[in-house]
Amino acid sequence: MPPLLEVKGLHTEFRTGAGRVPAVDGISFAVEQGETVAIVGESGSGKSVSALSILRLVADPPGRITSGQIVFDGKDLLSLSEAEMRQIRGRDIGMVFQEPMTSLNPVLTIGRQITEVLEAHQGADRAAADKRALELLELVGIADGPRRLRQYPHQLSGGMRQRVMIAVALACSPKLIIADEPTTALDVTIQAQILELMKSLTLRLNVALIVITHNLGVVARYAHRVNVMYAGRIVESGPADAIYHDPRHPYTIALLKSVPRLDQPRRARLDPVEGQPPDLTRLDGGCAFRPRCRFAVEQCAQSIPSLAASGEAGHLAACFRSAELGAARDVAA
Repeated sequence: MPPLLEVKGLHTEFRTGAGRVPAVDGISFAVEQGETVAIVGESGSGKSVSALSILRLVADPPGRITSGQIVFDGKDLLSLSEAEMRQIRGRDIGMVFQEPMTSLNPVLTIGRQITEVLEAHQGADRAAADKRALELLELVGIADGPRRLRQYPHQLSGGMRQRVMIAVALACSPKLIIADEPTTALDVTIQAQILELMKSLTLRLNVALIVITHNLGVVARYAHRVNVMYAGRIVESGPADAIYHDPRHPYTIALLKSVPRLDQPRRARLDPVEGQPPDLTRLDGGCAFRPRCRFAVEQCAQSIPSLAASGEAGHLAACFRSAELGAARDVAA
């Protein structure tokens, strides 16, 4: 059975005064029905542009999808007309954006923002849409639904606004939800509540979920598979357990080492990722992570490593020394 979503060799670029910026540089990955896949990386690595490319929401100009395929439920989204794509957005693919206060319309009530999705995609009348909106608020854990539906976004807390965004995304029972940094603006307690909510809903409704995040704790608890992005490319991909227990790319190793751990002495210093992300307008013919890499060799400056099998089945890494890194950890263990 083919995957629900399959991205093949996707390239998205931006044309700027400084030159061409390859924000997404040939990524490929798949999402199965009901699966949770995480896309991880620093700011500027191409995570959000990848999500916007799937929904064909990259603004042109200055951005454009230059090549590749995005096959969703058997259809190549890049071959569809804009009218056909509008039918897929919201109905078959839901989106939870990073900051709900800038994504929700400040002059429309919460109820109207939910019901207009139902009216546009399902042809629901006002009474049916209102009834469904109340059900959705209950589903995402918002009490006193009739009063909340009459309120505006500024009258809700950050956590409630994010729950409303999830309700809007779930309104038409989509097959896939893309959540772009869904907890960035929330405090830690509310973050946990939102993530648990999304996980329980995807399990209950069998909805596939793509979580875009820089929080490796989110990945460990909620994702089945992980794609690690750097400079517009996927540098490591595999099951979440393999990524955590047997990382095969120096960037993934560096990200894991920079996370505080409760099993380390209190005074142990964090090991940050040294240096800065690369300028995408000035990439050379070698590995983009090379200037920050502790394991770089001469070959890294001469060519870009391809994503290849490393470790257990389904584990891929784009590093010339991935096998050595795994062997070194096995010896250390």
